[in-house]
Amino acid sequence: MEKIVFATNNLHKLEEVRNIVGERMQILSLSDIGCTDDIPETADTIEGNALIKARYIKNKYGYDCFSDDTGLEIKALNNEPGVYSARYAGENGNASKNIEKVLSKLKGIKNRKAHFRTCIALITGKEVHLFEGKIEGEIMEERKGFSGFGYDSIFKPVGSDLSFAEMGEEEKNKISHRAIAVQKLAIHLMNI
Repeated sequence: MEKIVFATNNLHKLEEVRNIVGERMQILSLSDIGCTDDIPETADTIEGNALIKARYIKNKYGYDCFSDDTGLEIKALNNEPGVYSARYAGENGNASKNIEKVLSKLKGIKNRKAHFRTCIALITGKEVHLFEGKIEGEIMEERKGFSGFGYDSIFKPVGSDLSFAEMGEEEKNKISHRAIAVQKLAIHLMNI
C-alpha cells in the first residue's frame, strides 16, 4: 500500500480524511513520521498556507505529502475570518472564542451567507497540485449540535436543516468542503 503524509496534527482532520480515502492508501500523520515542528502558516491566502506546510514536509523529511488549509468566509464580514479562521479570536483564542467573535460581529445582520473553502496542496516527486472544495451555507444565530469541530456548530450548509455539528461524521463527510477537495485528491492519486 502506498504511503503519503498528511501534514497535520489535527486528529479530527486526519480521521475525516482517512474515512474519505478509505483503504486506497495509508495516510501518515506528522506524529507518525516523528515531526513535532511548529510549521508556520504565514501566507495571506488559504492556498499559500497549504503550500507552505506541504513544501516544509517534502523538503525536510522527503515524503510525498499533502496539506490543507481551510477558511470560513462570511459575505457580510468581507470574507472574514478566511485565512485567519483558526486564530480569529487571537493568539489565545480557541474554537469557542472564534465562534463567539463571529456571532458577535453578525449580531443584527440579516445576510448570513457564508462558505467553507478548503485547499489541498499535494507534492509528489517534483509535481505540485492544488485541489479546492467549497460548500455554500449560512451562519446560524446560535450553536447547534455537538459533533465536528471548529465552526461546525454554527454553519448550516445549503439544502440542510442541520448544522455540520448536528450531522453525523458520515453524513458530513459526503458533502463537506474537505470531502470535495479530498475526493479530487483521491481521484488524482488513483490516476498516477
